[in-house]
Amino acid sequence: MNDDDKYVAKELSWLSFNERVLQEASSRDVPVIQQVRYLGIFSNNMDEFFRVRVADVRRLAAFSTGEDKDAARALLKQIQSRVRELQQKFDEVYRGCLIALRRRNIYLINEQQLRADQSAFVERYFRDNVLPELSPLFLKGSTQLPELNDASIYFAIRMALTNSKVQYALLEIPTDRIDRFVYIPPKGSRRKKAIIVLDNIIRHCLKEVFRGVLDIEDAQAYTIKITRDAELEMDEKITQSLIDKVDGSLARRKKADPVRFVYDSEMPEDLLEILAKRFNLGKYDSFIAGGRYHNSKDFMKFPNLGPDYLEFDPMEPARLPYLDKPGSSIFGKIRERDILLYYPYHSFRYVEDFLHTAALDPSVTSISMTLYRVASNSHVVNALINAARNQKQVTVVIELQARFDESANIRWSRVLGDAGVQVIFGIPGLKVHSKLILINRQEDGEERQYAHIGTGNFNESTARLYTDFSLLTADREIGKEVANVFDFIRHTYRRFRYRHLMVSPNTNRSGLMALIDTEIANAKAGRKSGIFIKCNNLVDKPIVDKLYQASQAGVKIRLIVRGMFAMKAGVKGLSENIRAISIVDRYLEHPRVFVFENAGDTKVFISSADLMTRNLDFRVEVTCPIYDPAAKQLILDVLELQWRDRAKARLLDEEQTNKLVPRGNRRKLRSQEHLHDLINTWSDAFGTEGAEGPQAE
Repeated sequence: MNDDDKYVAKELSWLSFNERVLQEASSRDVPVIQQVRYLGIFSNNMDEFFRVRVADVRRLAAFSTGEDKDAARALLKQIQSRVRELQQKFDEVYRGCLIALRRRNIYLINEQQLRADQSAFVERYFRDNVLPELSPLFLKGSTQLPELNDASIYFAIRMALTNSKVQYALLEIPTDRIDRFVYIPPKGSRRKKAIIVLDNIIRHCLKEVFRGVLDIEDAQAYTIKITRDAELEMDEKITQSLIDKVDGSLARRKKADPVRFVYDSEMPEDLLEILAKRFNLGKYDSFIAGGRYHNSKDFMKFPNLGPDYLEFDPMEPARLPYLDKPGSSIFGKIRERDILLYYPYHSFRYVEDFLHTAALDPSVTSISMTLYRVASNSHVVNALINAARNQKQVTVVIELQARFDESANIRWSRVLGDAGVQVIFGIPGLKVHSKLILINRQEDGEERQYAHIGTGNFNESTARLYTDFSLLTADREIGKEVANVFDFIRHTYRRFRYRHLMVSPNTNRSGLMALIDTEIANAKAGRKSGIFIKCNNLVDKPIVDKLYQASQAGVKIRLIVRGMFAMKAGVKGLSENIRAISIVDRYLEHPRVFVFENAGDTKVFISSADLMTRNLDFRVEVTCPIYDPAAKQLILDVLELQWRDRAKARLLDEEQTNKLVPRGNRRKLRSQEHLHDLINTWSDAFGTEGAEGPQAE
């Protein structure tokens, strides 16, 4: 069996994931404003796909040889074909959203649809707010073109002058300084609400941009967008600090090769030819003819001018009475038993309180923490700074190479360093992606350790949108092993034996392989066997092959994978015992969970690591066993409930067709809605004598 029969290219599987996002944008059970925002998520995802995934394939096509080059070229063609197909679907969904908005008296209008009173408002708005921000550049033969920012969109402008000559210009749309969507106040008490995009305000007033400079008979503007390779290239100069290296690499990223050029399909050939030549676009770059508008990622911030029901109803996070008792110490509660949190069904405030309490507690001597992505206004960072001011020894491992968060992390590293925090920049060649906190506290003459191990970032903003697990534990052995991880980060020459944790790059891969082998042996011996995995991406071929082996041995395998999925599930003779689904809904499914039947003594793990080669071999990742019975049962209940989803679960079949899981005669169950009730009930019961949490229906 060749690779094409066994694996799906991860890039194509990623596009299948983004199609699932687009399906939500057209779903009838999604409120219309949220549908529009899903279009923004789809577009934002596509930008990152080209900056990272396509850029990798493009480098292979350009620099590899022989069969590798041929394979990369063929894959690029497949990607381009699939992208064009998705772009057509996007345009269809977009038109459907406009119709749905109009039914609710919300009109997204263009410059040709303005009434006289609206036109007057737009022209005033342009003069007062937009014109001062515009800096057009004429496209002349000797003109030095700027490096286009791939976070921005531009107008390529073609002007027919009164002297019969043609002039071309380039103009950046200042969406970083002015809102993309501008509400046009109605004249009188009109029910209809009109929104115009900034692009069309400029189109309406385009001649004004060049007034007094050119005598223009006609001017047309066509939107373009360039996406650049996001790979950071850092030299190996020992004398250069890592911050300087990343800073320099970010500057080079702004000048990196373009990997995608998207343009208005109505653009005339002469203008398109000029742009392709001036931007030196080559044969491996993706030329994509699109609609009139680009940077649709801005739709993520589309305003709701209608009633609240046009958006998702807010879900209030569940309280955990066990931790909320007045006068109780969070450290005392964690000493009594492990505490599992599940965001956003629980509030991230519990982790913030954990840190704030540690910052003030006179018994706490030190705090160690890993930071990968944090909020722009971070309570977590504020707590760490406060701890340093209160004479705690605070050590933060901050990952400067967290893709697209590099600049923010450089800034935070300086803020923390200025506050007296010891800042460590991780390990050369290894990203520190684990989600760890270790607090040392003096209790009864000895040092006690409290640890946090999680699946998601310490980011209070994304914790309201991403589902993730956090474990708070005072288990002495786990605390010691978390301390060993921090010691490894400081001193990479040290090697530790882990009895509980599995840690990349040393033991995560071998540990997972051994656990799968145990299930294979159990199946062959007639004992209970089974594997249940939930993750973001499953593309590591050795892991895929081991799961195929388990399937062929009779192990029943269930997979919930949000994103890339390189496996072909349900193929007779290869993977007939494997079933896989993906869930895309209001919250982004982000946890990594591994469950092994283990002959009836079920083992449950949470992890920061996806099943990707980079996570298993080239990052510092931590996989942690769940020992507390209530916590273990909650995770199992969550997985079982999601497995029964019959509203948002889609089959990851051999062809990745993204069909909804057939409902049959079952009721339409939307797992994220039911999980809210499950977590509330479980939280109320947690901590009561003998409670192991309510089981899912």
